[in-house]
Amino acid sequence: MTEISRQFFPYEDLNKAEHKPTITVALIITNIILFAISLANFKEIIYAYGFVAASPALSNVFTSMFLHGGFGHLLGNMWYLWLFGDNIEDKFGKIKYLVIYFSSGMIALAAQYLTDPVSQIPVIGASGAISGLLGAYLILFPKVEVKTIGPFYKIYRVKAKYLIALWFAIQVILGALSIIGDSASNIAFFAHIGGFLLGLFAGIIYRIKNPVV
Repeated sequence: MTEISRQFFPYEDLNKAEHKPTITVALIITNIILFAISLANFKEIIYAYGFVAASPALSNVFTSMFLHGGFGHLLGNMWYLWLFGDNIEDKFGKIKYLVIYFSSGMIALAAQYLTDPVSQIPVIGASGAISGLLGAYLILFPKVEVKTIGPFYKIYRVKAKYLIALWFAIQVILGALSIIGDSASNIAFFAHIGGFLLGLFAGIIYRIKNPVV
């Protein structure tokens, strides 16, 4: 989730949750604990439990979502999960929130697999699942203002729809460049795109069933 942070760092959304985000907190704690455990034998654990497209394992679809490539990767993902996840948990309820989270993660891996099915590089991280939360947030809270540190370290108030749309545009552009071979990156852009679209769909379905009066 760190690509947008190079230009804009969102640090607060003006969207107070009505209930305690217990599932979001539990996901964050679990990710941190499993990352700490992985440091004991990092490379072996990443290859054993990450998702490798060339030799896919169904169990690794789940375990890969709780592994991260480093402190920066972990902190970036957990910050976005904390910032945007509480409101999605609030809106959908805890069970549906978990369904959206893990479904987004699975669709994310499927999208990455389809774009590079022979890759030997493990795909790891919660980014795909969190991308789904961003997609849902875009639909459900488009006008919420997000306090963001932008160029020249100035603080801006940016509507969520613009911030998230910018993030998604970056994924699409860099993903396209990675396919045509003009950009080399270890970031799974198509996983982000796939997860985002699942969350977007979930948000649309929720809005259809619960229209704004």
